[in-house]
Amino acid sequence: MLTAVAALTAGLLSTAQLGVTASAATGTTAGGSNTATVFYYTKTRNWTAYDLHWAPDGGSWTTAPGVAMEAACTDWVKKTVDLGAATGLQATFNNGSGTWDNNGGKNYALGTGTVVVKDGVIAHSDPCGTDNGGTTSPSSSPSPSQSSTGASATVYYYTKTRNWSAYDLHYAPNGGTWTTAPGVAMEAACTDWVKKTVDLGTATGLQATFNNGSGTWDNNGGKNYALGTGVVTVKDGVLGSTAPCATTTSPSPSASASASASASPSPSASASASASASASPSPSASSSTPAGKSATVFYSTAVVGWSIVNLHYAPAGGAWTAAPGIGMTLACPGWYKRTVDLGSAATMAATFNNGNGTWDNNNGANYVVPAGVSTVQNGKVTGNAADPCAAVVPDTTAPSVPAGVEASATDTSIVLTWEPASDNVGVTGYQVTRSGGTKGTSVINVGSTVYSDSGLEARTVYTYTVKALDAAGNVSAASAAAVATTGDAPPAAAPGEMIGTDPRKDPIYFVLTARFYDGDTSNDRGGNQDVKSGNAANNDPMFRGDFKGLVQKLDYIKGLGFSAVWITPVVLNRSDYDYHGYHGYDFYKVDPRLESAGASYQDLINAAHAKGIKIYQDVVYNHSSRWGAKGLYVPTVYGVRDAQWSWYYDEKQPGFEYDGLTVEPKSGKSYYNGDLWSTTQPSGQTCVGWGTPTQYKSPEGYTIYNCQWPSPTSGMFPSKYYHTCWIGNWEGEDSRSCWLADDLADFNTENADVQNYLIGAYNKYIDMGVDGFRVDTAVHIPRVTWNRRFLPAIQQRVTQDWGPAKAQNFFVFGEVAAFVNDKWNRGSVNHSAQFYTWKERKDYTADDVQAALDQYNYEEQLGTGNQPTSTNAFLNGNTYHAPDHSKFSGMNIIDMRMHMNFGDAHNAFGNGKDSDDSTNDATYNVVYVDSHDYGPNKSSVRYTGGTDAWAENMALMWTFRGIPTLYYGSEIEFQAGKQIDCGPSCPLATTGRAYYGDHVEGTVTAPDFSVVSSASGAVATTLQQPLVKQVQRLNQIRRAIPALQMGQYSTEGVSGGMSFKRRYTDAASGVDSFALVTATDAATFTGIPNGTYKDAVSGDVRTVTNGTLSIAAPGKGNLRVYVLDLGGKNAAPGKIGTDGPYLK
Repeated sequence: MLTAVAALTAGLLSTAQLGVTASAATGTTAGGSNTATVFYYTKTRNWTAYDLHWAPDGGSWTTAPGVAMEAACTDWVKKTVDLGAATGLQATFNNGSGTWDNNGGKNYALGTGTVVVKDGVIAHSDPCGTDNGGTTSPSSSPSPSQSSTGASATVYYYTKTRNWSAYDLHYAPNGGTWTTAPGVAMEAACTDWVKKTVDLGTATGLQATFNNGSGTWDNNGGKNYALGTGVVTVKDGVLGSTAPCATTTSPSPSASASASASASPSPSASASASASASASPSPSASSSTPAGKSATVFYSTAVVGWSIVNLHYAPAGGAWTAAPGIGMTLACPGWYKRTVDLGSAATMAATFNNGNGTWDNNNGANYVVPAGVSTVQNGKVTGNAADPCAAVVPDTTAPSVPAGVEASATDTSIVLTWEPASDNVGVTGYQVTRSGGTKGTSVINVGSTVYSDSGLEARTVYTYTVKALDAAGNVSAASAAAVATTGDAPPAAAPGEMIGTDPRKDPIYFVLTARFYDGDTSNDRGGNQDVKSGNAANNDPMFRGDFKGLVQKLDYIKGLGFSAVWITPVVLNRSDYDYHGYHGYDFYKVDPRLESAGASYQDLINAAHAKGIKIYQDVVYNHSSRWGAKGLYVPTVYGVRDAQWSWYYDEKQPGFEYDGLTVEPKSGKSYYNGDLWSTTQPSGQTCVGWGTPTQYKSPEGYTIYNCQWPSPTSGMFPSKYYHTCWIGNWEGEDSRSCWLADDLADFNTENADVQNYLIGAYNKYIDMGVDGFRVDTAVHIPRVTWNRRFLPAIQQRVTQDWGPAKAQNFFVFGEVAAFVNDKWNRGSVNHSAQFYTWKERKDYTADDVQAALDQYNYEEQLGTGNQPTSTNAFLNGNTYHAPDHSKFSGMNIIDMRMHMNFGDAHNAFGNGKDSDDSTNDATYNVVYVDSHDYGPNKSSVRYTGGTDAWAENMALMWTFRGIPTLYYGSEIEFQAGKQIDCGPSCPLATTGRAYYGDHVEGTVTAPDFSVVSSASGAVATTLQQPLVKQVQRLNQIRRAIPALQMGQYSTEGVSGGMSFKRRYTDAASGVDSFALVTATDAATFTGIPNGTYKDAVSGDVRTVTNGTLSIAAPGKGNLRVYVLDLGGKNAAPGKIGTDGPYLK
């Protein structure tokens, strides 16, 4: 699954959705007398209590959950708070029980006087009829009447730092149209202030910008100002609500004591980019120099790579701007600039951010920037600096025309090559234009001088030209054309058939297909986050590895000794960053970005089976992409192709069908979205406020519209097919019936249409011969739904296709993510992994929705002490017994408890044993150290314990009960210590999901498991690494001893650390295998059968006559496996393999 951490980093998930409270600033409040009366709208919340958690600007937060609010009038509560000398406050609201409204993670920035918060919109008119015109003292006079046409706003604008000769207000009521530029003239109000009162009609706020009537604008750094009703002040980018001309004194700003960039640098409420209400003026910094001392700041983006920069600052002794601050303008490539008034201050504290939750606050210390010209570059402030843009000469020279363009065809693929172009600064990429065939002309950008084009029409002439690009946007002329004619299409793959042997025999190698090995560059796709993520700069598109590459490297996997490969989901995905496969869009179609001519999914299955390797397919029943599921329901969002948004919303092209691979000719995008949006609301859709602007901004600074982004609570998704709520309690019932994140649309899995859609989709892959399913996010579907619908459907189809004998070995293992160290997940049985291995023990109503609720409540009431137990994993003394699977649900589990504790192998061993009696059969547990989501103890980085610790973990995993599983690259400690996932906020090359292909380049031949007969290139070096040797030999040993594969275990009569005995007996085949195991530590086994024991590691032979065998400590990463020699087919194998750096 995509972790919440990744989604948050990608800007796809607000902290409000995660249940995170507002962050608290530090500092003390100076004395003063300003107050704010805060009204909060309750009708859409329906909480039983309302608390205000707040901090005066520059001051300390209240202790969570804050102070209780009191009833004000119908649908409203209120609280008056003393701000001291502060002129505003940061605020969040909650119900006192963990449910928060923190403005989508940004907190509410409120002013003084009367402040109204209604469904995220801030206004300033008393909703209960007691408004006192924004003053801070009570009055007996009636509240000001509003215009008969509706609400009004009196907007005050601070002039001292502008020094313009005229001031115009250019505005649009929320949902309305803009005034004609430059707007309406403002009038003098008092010293340093102008004002204008405007009629808003029924609107509850307005979008506003200011200008001097001669082309100089203040539009809040390109984001416009979002203002409410009543009195509103705008002073140097900071909003307030107290009339500045109504009092004779004005308290000076309190200095912030905070060392952080702002009180809450949180991600924006939506990651979708969105537009302003109209073609409002383009961003422009004031051309005049502010009065008083000023600071001109240049900020370098060479390292951070931001395309939007905000300056959040406070003059020494003064108040901070409202987060995220004021926009900076691009001065020259790599530098953003802003001039600000410091008043009498000589310096200011400053931080910078990209407007989307990513901050540079000098590692928490803030930057100290002096008056005058300064640069901030790579964490260093340089005062009295030279203008870094003064000597920049625009690059207008285009690269040279690419030469030597050649095209060659094989089957239905064409490979295009050309010589590198030259440029006065540097070539950044190439643009390939293809014409021919029935799909017309297409254009695609590539980062190298080779382009492979596959999936073309057979026996068709194609023509290609190439242009070179540079960083300044210059484009060369087109190259001479290259022409090639495709041949016949390769024959379709033969039908597949599952292998059908006991899955416990097969160690698992887990790969992210798109990141493993690139066998076909023509299906590489970077998506719309390619540049932002930094992947483009590394020539590392997110979709890079493919089935062809995996087929080519099956011998590498076999040479390691693995006989099963778990691959990430194969269905067609659709999202901004979907290489991982968990954003399913068309569940009936294999993603073409993974397939090639002659290397379809069926080809991969067949090729793996031909080498004796199983394919376990990752599947998702819980959710689809945010764009729904094709064939079931696809939402339509609001969109508009205006001056701001035409870059984002593609024109609808009738007849074009998104498949992630094919480039839509007009937009030039493979991530075309013209079919997903409409300016007119579709008939029957119930999204409220369709197309009306909100107070939120996109990362680009554009206004976000209602219904512009899929959301569970918007009315955009019908409850028949999707749940319509956010998860509020991760150990509550709603975790099974609400959305995890806004890019994971939660199926209503209790609906028959949804069930049939999913069952039909996954039947297709069973028919292709896959050997099992790894089930993503299994815990988020009620167990009774699994037991009633999905698991029986899997068994029915496998039995129908391959017969009952093979069907019992179709391996289903679920991700029941319990990130705790205790046996039961915080005491909740419904959220514990082992719970899902059991059938229901009670009959429930035929209504699946009600049955899910009844099952949840019934099992929670019974609690942890009344759950079924099993001896299926345990020996009776030294004797194997037939396991009882009569109560088995059909779903095995990933051993989350061992995974959580693999920071130390001994801890993992102890915790694993503790949970085995509550699991139906723990010998089927899938055991791994780390994965594509987390490291041990929910670490966000790939395992960093070191080589010795890895060797020890492997020694335990390959001999203890369960199925050892290795995440790709762990055999060389690939990307150890690197962040596992950061979404598109950083390059994939810097994460635990980096491309592995460079380490397996070359050739490798593996005639048998753990046996490599030849290797060349980089893969030969990889195969010499110490952990490679460890895993190869462990696989040899495990494969030769049935007790280590399928045996039950016992620690009875065993003293030592990680020490145990295992046995497997099968009367039908005549197998009887008994082994004594100790990893790392010394051990003594008592009460064991007498006889001859041979160690599979060292070859040592012992004869036991008194039922006791003692073993000296083999050392960390080493082990001993003494096998009882029973003669014949059960003879002990003796030493297996050759000594390595650990096993010896």
